[in-house]
Amino acid sequence: MSVSMQEMANAVRFLAVDALVRAKDGHPGTPTGAADIATTLFTRHLKFDPKKPRWPDRDRFVQSNGHGSMLIYALLHLSGYEAMGIDQIKNFRVLGSNTPGHPEYEPDHGVEVTTGPLGQGIANAVGMAVAEQMLNEMFGGDIVHHYTYALVGDGCLMEGVAHEVISLAGNLRLGRLIWLYDDNQMTDDGTVGQAISEDYMQRFACAGWHVQECDGHDHDAISAAIEAAKKDPRPSMIRCRTLIGFGVPRIQNDRAAHGGKLSEDDAKAARERLGWSYDPFVVPDEVYAEWRKAGEAGAAERAAWENRVAAMEPAKRAEFQRLMQGRLPDGWEKSLLDYQKEQVEEQPERAGIRTSGEISRVLSHAIPELVGGAPDLEAATQHKRDMRPFTAQDRGGRYIHYGVREHAMGSMINGMLAHGGVVPFGTTFLVFSDYMRHAIRLSAMMSLPAIWVFSHDSVGIGTNGPTHQPVECLASLRAIPNLNVFRPADPVEAAECWALAVSERGMPSALTFSRQAVPTLRREYAEENLCVRGAYVLAEADGGAEARRATLLATGSEVSLVMEARGQLQAEGIPTAVVSMPCWEYFDAQDADYKAHVLGKGTIRVAVEAAVRLGWERYIGEDGGFVGMSSFGASGSPKDVFRHFGITVEAIVGEVKARL
Repeated sequence: MSVSMQEMANAVRFLAVDALVRAKDGHPGTPTGAADIATTLFTRHLKFDPKKPRWPDRDRFVQSNGHGSMLIYALLHLSGYEAMGIDQIKNFRVLGSNTPGHPEYEPDHGVEVTTGPLGQGIANAVGMAVAEQMLNEMFGGDIVHHYTYALVGDGCLMEGVAHEVISLAGNLRLGRLIWLYDDNQMTDDGTVGQAISEDYMQRFACAGWHVQECDGHDHDAISAAIEAAKKDPRPSMIRCRTLIGFGVPRIQNDRAAHGGKLSEDDAKAARERLGWSYDPFVVPDEVYAEWRKAGEAGAAERAAWENRVAAMEPAKRAEFQRLMQGRLPDGWEKSLLDYQKEQVEEQPERAGIRTSGEISRVLSHAIPELVGGAPDLEAATQHKRDMRPFTAQDRGGRYIHYGVREHAMGSMINGMLAHGGVVPFGTTFLVFSDYMRHAIRLSAMMSLPAIWVFSHDSVGIGTNGPTHQPVECLASLRAIPNLNVFRPADPVEAAECWALAVSERGMPSALTFSRQAVPTLRREYAEENLCVRGAYVLAEADGGAEARRATLLATGSEVSLVMEARGQLQAEGIPTAVVSMPCWEYFDAQDADYKAHVLGKGTIRVAVEAAVRLGWERYIGEDGGFVGMSSFGASGSPKDVFRHFGITVEAIVGEVKARL
């Protein structure tokens, strides 16, 4: 008995409908309306193997409209992913299940990225396509040649990040990027005409995309469009016209389909409309068998690919396997240690962001998969150095000119990391981290080792004024769980913090640097990374810890300021220690005895940071002093601005004396 494509798509629909009815929550519109698109893709085009879900050369599928998550869960279940058994479908939105409300990154389950905040998934997909092209250039098409598909809805295309990545993907001619636009003309508020009137076909075409239209419920038409897209050297957008809530009479082609709850009566009416006579969560064996054929076809392709990998020249194969495992090259740290030694010997005084740029140059030679980039700030941040740009003409480049597109940069970096094989970092001004906040937050949520490099980190940038002086941004970043925030004080700490960020493969890092020059504070070279403990005593009080009466805590450029204040306090007979705190998150992970020793239990504590006080209370206590910002900044020279806001040696000394 042959199984029709309509029956296969209806299996997707009714697994979704039944799960939504049981959960009494969820979004029925996408899994019912886009089932035909997704079924066609998975059964006729997508290259994957459910038994080996992390196969490096698999096609990537991103459901960007993550609110309709029962679509991808049903697809993965029917295709044979072990982690998506029928019990997981029944436990949709239940705590601890593999089927949460929005898809959450877990490649072993077949979920390539966390989606939900609209626009993020399509931007991730662009990053994946970039990574694929870079690796294809390195290892050739026999080893790396796969497509990145994204299912996208109207909400994703309305988000600002969509405009950014559509433009950049077209400029880069990412020919193995294919977006399937579920064009149902409906959002949560109603018809899309309430809010938009542009022609998407022209919009994409103007950006350099290959564009097509088809009936989103005609499997042959969808398949033909995908086939044509795969042959075109440009990125492709296929506009698939669909009915939201397809097959569910009460909500079909209605705004209620977006996030409205389904009842048992809705499920019954849909079964009658579509001729699906099976009980809830029941899929006929012959339909399951037809679905599993797609995965079996992928298994054969994967086996042939493994034979090609085995036939590679041994050194090349070892390099490919290293990249796929996410391991850094042996000995990559040596060049960084050599750089640190040079800084101690030369004692330079330079801008923190310039030092960071020098470190990125050193690392780019030690780590061939390091990929840099900035949103039109290459001159200001100086992290391009020896890297060639990645362009439509040169896939061997490792520096991406994102244009003025911070949001795109952040989301694409997440996509590159989720794809694997590259170690990307992105550089911009700290105040622009808010443009990237969703991307930074999601990197932490997915435990992706993104490296966010931020310049112009305080009111010390001076004359640019308060719009560019990020007084609140450090506190904002520190509030994000599973994100390390580094603010190194000098070139040696900068190298140590970079080393920690690069070696940390299970969570993201934010490295923040000054625009203004800072002196080298370390006087002796040591291979031990002092920043690994988050905070350390840079200068102990005369007479040792037992004699200490005051403890000055600071980060970044303000550490040199408290060193001056310590000298004055010591001269006045007040034994004072200086603690550099480059990373609160690392320090919080230390044992109680170490933290007590560093903070100086029973001493007067004063914290100094050219930012808001928020968060410092847990280190200085209720009675501790703080020298920093309590308002937005002002335009003026760095020295004048620091003096205007009282971030001075005199103010620090005064805070200590007031507590004697």
